[in-house]
Amino acid sequence: MLINDAYAATATAAESGALSGTLIQLALILLIFYFLLIRPQQKRNKAHQDMVEALKAGDKVMTTGGIYGTVRKVKDNELSLEIAPDVVIKVERMAVNNLVTAEKTKDVEKSKK
Repeated sequence: MLINDAYAATATAAESGALSGTLIQLALILLIFYFLLIRPQQKRNKAHQDMVEALKAGDKVMTTGGIYGTVRKVKDNELSLEIAPDVVIKVERMAVNNLVTAEKTKDVEKSKK
């Protein structure tokens, strides 16, 4: 009887150690995913949200569809973009992908030539 009890105690201790090792590895993997994937995406989303909220008339923007335009009017959740002389379209604020800087405008004009 004593031998069987000793083997049972050893097996239980080994299973407990394996379980804690597995939990530590799982926690480490989740931590790595958080810092490499989730956190950077949250930062990009926050920066995009701040950019969209700060849009004002006169800003040059590019939509998610690739349309370049200049903001003419800003309403609650809607923008009026002038994409050509006297051509104005309405888009949702979140459809704006990014602001266009002078350098990007030059690159676009060069690619049209």
